[in-house]
Amino acid sequence: MEVTTAGQFRVYRSPRDRDETLLLERPDDDVDWTDPSAATEAEEAFSPTYVPSDGYEGELAETVAALEPGHVVDATLAWDDGDPRFASLDILDETRFRFVGATTGLFDAAKETWRAVQDAGEAMGSRVTYSTERDPNAVLYVFAKQSGARDLFEEFRDGVLPLDPLVGRVGEQADAPDAPREVFVMRPLDESFVLVAIAFDKAGLFARTMRETYCEG
Repeated sequence: MEVTTAGQFRVYRSPRDRDETLLLERPDDDVDWTDPSAATEAEEAFSPTYVPSDGYEGELAETVAALEPGHVVDATLAWDDGDPRFASLDILDETRFRFVGATTGLFDAAKETWRAVQDAGEAMGSRVTYSTERDPNAVLYVFAKQSGARDLFEEFRDGVLPLDPLVGRVGEQADAPDAPREVFVMRPLDESFVLVAIAFDKAGLFARTMRETYCEG
């Protein structure tokens, strides 16, 4: 018997070697894993679902093919013999996640943010950046690289640490609260921190400069 469920999901690339999309269900209420008291709640709230990306037809096939990491979708999933598939799909938000696993020459504002975090004796911190006209254009989050086997960059990329709580704060800081964002998650080779840089407008100068400087394509 076919079972269906509907909801809003954030799109990630699947960490598995399969032609599929990873969806993280978006909770109805804000859940922030950066708050230690909410860590267990966050782990349960963003439940993952792996959905095949092939075998669709017509408009649904086109929409599935257009999915990119960071998109928010309204989807109906159908389970048949235990395997979920898209029954319907609409892209609600074209925010884009980009993951840069090895880079050098990070820009000064990111390094200054990290120095301020170190001076305060903290393991993470943030700051808003501004354009030459003094308009807010991005927010930077820095996180200390972890010792041992844990890799924060991979946890962000694979959805283990959902980016939703960080992206959700941007609406309180940006002039255009509903504009699609562009999120750059970076693991610089010559720094001791992981950077999450959220451009307030994916069509703006900050996002374009980041793409041209650090991203291929």
